[in-house]
Amino acid sequence: MKYYIIAGEASGDLHGSNLIKEIYKFDPNAIIRAWGGDKMKSEGAIIIKHFKELSFMGFYEVLINLKTILRNISFCKNDILKFNPDKIIFIDYPGFNLRIAKWAKKNNFNTNYYIAPQIWAWDEKRIKNIKANIDQLYVILPFEKDYFENKHNYKVKFLGHPLLDSIKSFKKPKKADFFNKHKLDIKKEIICILPGSRKQEIKKILNIMLKVTGVFSNYEFIIAGAPNIDLEFYNTIISNRNVKVIKDETYSLLSNSKAALVTSGTATLETAIFKIPQVVCYKTSAISYFLAKIFIKIKFISLVNLIMNEEIIKELIQDNCSKKNIVKELKKVLDLKNRNKLLDKYEKLISLLGTSGSSNRLAKDIVLKNKF
Repeated sequence: MKYYIIAGEASGDLHGSNLIKEIYKFDPNAIIRAWGGDKMKSEGAIIIKHFKELSFMGFYEVLINLKTILRNISFCKNDILKFNPDKIIFIDYPGFNLRIAKWAKKNNFNTNYYIAPQIWAWDEKRIKNIKANIDQLYVILPFEKDYFENKHNYKVKFLGHPLLDSIKSFKKPKKADFFNKHKLDIKKEIICILPGSRKQEIKKILNIMLKVTGVFSNYEFIIAGAPNIDLEFYNTIISNRNVKVIKDETYSLLSNSKAALVTSGTATLETAIFKIPQVVCYKTSAISYFLAKIFIKIKFISLVNLIMNEEIIKELIQDNCSKKNIVKELKKVLDLKNRNKLLDKYEKLISLLGTSGSSNRLAKDIVLKNKF
């Protein structure tokens, strides 16, 4: 069969690559055309648009890039018509994907949505679009099944969280090998900085995160470089600080870290699964933050706290995201007593995410349409 997959972000590229690998197990002759990145390409997909051309974050940022987004929508529709896939798979990226899904359903394409739009956070009326235009919705957060089925009477499938697959397949390098490879001081423990995968969010948050490095001189601060961001971009922000960037080795870096400073998003959950204490640091443009305060109706911004329904990791947002507060909270998570309490919470969190093998179960369901 022919599959058309649309992923617009780095996390979608990761989950899409795992899905593609499993699709070929059930459909060896599959032809897969996709919007994604290098990971999806390495698993055999023909990449039409790279996600680095698509990532616009925040209300204001989307507004000023509206012409580009509209051109991409038009291009996508024409490309789907030419390819004529048997199944379309949307991965996250709801602002774009829900528009394409509405059009695709009108044109009688089979529509599957993986990683549900977070309508529980804002714009709940999108449920009408989902019900009308998505043949099957796959959720990855445990509370979402109850939300969609009991609140909106819409049947969904929760097959586990895909990060469990990605992290289970990761082979941790020996500490000495990792430190030698990157010429790190093995006597110093690492504090990992994960400032996001989009230039606009990195510009906002990285400089603030780096202000605390001088306070923790006994630690080595290392930035997890996003695959789509050049080293030169990071270097312009780092300036003369003694901080290194390691690209494309986030899991190796996390697995060798003592603690982490993380922006919101998938990275908070990855950090938790690796059982690394973290502080969430988030800052966006004043306009985007103002609009978010009006429209977004959730208690927390990190997936970790949302799933646990309590603040088990500290979230420093906008004005609270300051050098003083980051130093204070980082000292807390480095303290052994606080660290052990947090790790106990992480264990409960991981148990809620299901079991590994979700990508295989998802591929089987999409290819063969089995019921779970």
